[in-house]
Amino acid sequence: MEQARLGGMSASGAPEHLTSADPLDWPVAPGWRPLTEAFFASATGRKLLGFLRRRLAEGAVIFPPQPLRALELTPPEAVRVVILGQDPYHGRGQAEGLAFSVAPGVPLPPSLRNIFKELQRDLGTPPPPFPVPGGSLVRWASEGVLLLNTCLTVEEGRPGSHAGQGWEVLTDSVIRQVSNGEHSVVFLLWGVHAQGKRALIDASRHKVLLANHPSPLSALRPPLPFIGCGHFSQVGQWRDPRQSRQKDQNG
Repeated sequence: MEQARLGGMSASGAPEHLTSADPLDWPVAPGWRPLTEAFFASATGRKLLGFLRRRLAEGAVIFPPQPLRALELTPPEAVRVVILGQDPYHGRGQAEGLAFSVAPGVPLPPSLRNIFKELQRDLGTPPPPFPVPGGSLVRWASEGVLLLNTCLTVEEGRPGSHAGQGWEVLTDSVIRQVSNGEHSVVFLLWGVHAQGKRALIDASRHKVLLANHPSPLSALRPPLPFIGCGHFSQVGQWRDPRQSRQKDQNG
């Protein structure tokens, strides 16, 4: 049963859309803070905040309520896998600040259904129970999967409406920080948009897996069908090269 919602509030009483364009209201893990603070102090960051304030004043309904939630739930030192999305879901009550994830109780979008379908095909993992957690990937985020959209806000019923307003500068910096980090990471690049970020990743240090987007429009199409890609088992088999070397040295 879908969560009851009233007056733009979820059943828990939390807002289901953006109510403030003040980054101080958007918590992030300490390891991301220098990056986000520098961005919002920059000309691009200030312009983005001005755009968000203007659209809120004009009555736009903007999702999600916490644009930086991926950076709150997954600290940089905890990142082991990165999954890139494009922009948040634009339906009321769907977006929860994590790529591909929807709030508990929300019907699963087609792309997320295909993600769970491939997870079951690849690893035998059954879909999560509905309504809780349903399509919420909060547990993944808490276990080191950075679920990062490249644009972090969107207006109701207007997909891509905040693209090009500045979020991409911040999220590109996040990708670079992960790429330059101390430990190796698996990047899952699903679809042309995500694969466009490949140049930001040091492929000599990280494992980069490519497939079509999980959308029904492309999930089964060549050249790299999402269904059957086996990415989840490859993530499970992957090990940090330094850990592997240490294991070899220890016999």
